[in-house]
Amino acid sequence: MSEENVRKLSEVLRTVSETHHTVFAIVDGADDDWATWYADWLVNLSELPALLGTTPVRSELTYQLVSLAKEYAEASTDQPWEEFYASRLLERLGKRSAG
Repeated sequence: MSEENVRKLSEVLRTVSETHHTVFAIVDGADDDWATWYADWLVNLSELPALLGTTPVRSELTYQLVSLAKEYAEASTDQPWEEFYASRLLERLGKRSAG
């Protein structure tokens, strides 16, 4: 997992967050099912599959996003959420090279 891929995926996650907030502006970004919306956007409208080297199953990505939200809330870290999520998504869902 390269630092460059973590940086790029962090940017993609920041974009999905901003896009979601724009789409849900009428309710100030509130959406109890945010992870499903994020997963659909990430799989279908972003560079996520290219960065992972594979297209994740949307339900698995949704599960990972919910899990990461809980992990991040419990972590004592100053790391931005986008970096926290990006490194773990690459680790958990990224295609591993054979060898």
